Amino acid sequence: MEGANQTEVTEFILMGFSTSPELQRILFVMFLVIYLLTIASNTSIIAIVRTCPTLHCPMYMLLSNLSFLEIWYISVTVPKMLAGLLLGNRSISVSGCIAQMSFFFTMGSTEFFLLALMAYDRYLAICHPLRYSTIICNALCLKLSAVAWASGFLASSVLTVAVSRLSFRGPNEIDHFFCDFVPLSKLSCSDTRLSKLVCFTLTWAVAGSSFLLTASSYGCILRTAWRTPSESGLQKALSTCSAHIIVTGIFYGSALSMYARPPGMESSSMDKVVSLLYCVLIPLLNPVVYTLRNKMVKEALRKAVMHSGLFRV
Repeated sequence: MEGANQTEVTEFILMGFSTSPELQRILFVMFLVIYLLTIASNTSIIAIVRTCPTLHCPMYMLLSNLSFLEIWYISVTVPKMLAGLLLGNRSISVSGCIAQMSFFFTMGSTEFFLLALMAYDRYLAICHPLRYSTIICNALCLKLSAVAWASGFLASSVLTVAVSRLSFRGPNEIDHFFCDFVPLSKLSCSDTRLSKLVCFTLTWAVAGSSFLLTASSYGCILRTAWRTPSESGLQKALSTCSAHIIVTGIFYGSALSMYARPPGMESSSMDKVVSLLYCVLIPLLNPVVYTLRNKMVKEALRKAVMHSGLFRV
């Protein structure tokens, strides 16, 4: 038995949510519907922004970029989870597990930066409308988006290197529905203090810096709206930003509660539920929230639907 315990693990088993066949079928249908809706809504936004000339501006380029990210973000975790629920195949190789974790952290880190850029763009548009077009343009928007993606890859690469140095010799059951850092590190027989410190530091570096820009941008927007003599101006600003702030707050709060805990603090049984917020719920909510009250996007969507002839008699 002692020799068996020293055998290097070649694959992990993702435990998921339940072993009940009835509940697994329900979860499969629910997550499949959410996944398809997320892919469809985000793909629609990308198509509308690309085909509608009036939407070729920084705000909608950032929105299209976010939709592109959300497609990959949810696709990193949900398809494997659906395969486990439907087919019962919950195994994943060690290299595949680390790769899934790496891509997940890349998308998550990039989303922090993109949300900060979108908040800053709204700040410039609302607080400095006359200077907006001279401060930010499409070319600058593309460069900033590229920096956001590169920063996400860089942050994820540092954590991936730290995790790849860990050894796993059993047990191999991950109490999660995807290869997340917290449950994965609990299975390592190596000293995980350094990797946990790396995760803790990177989370605060990425989330902390982006949160400062996001919070200050929305704070300035609300302050400007409050000083606006017109009551309609205040209501318009609050209507535009309130949903953004709520969804962004859910994303920041759930992510920080998972990865910004002190290295010595143990994980809880609610971690899988919290993970669903930023893995599954946020990619579905973002396209709805950022387009629900946007007249230009809704008008472009209406024209696209009418042009397609779907409602012709």
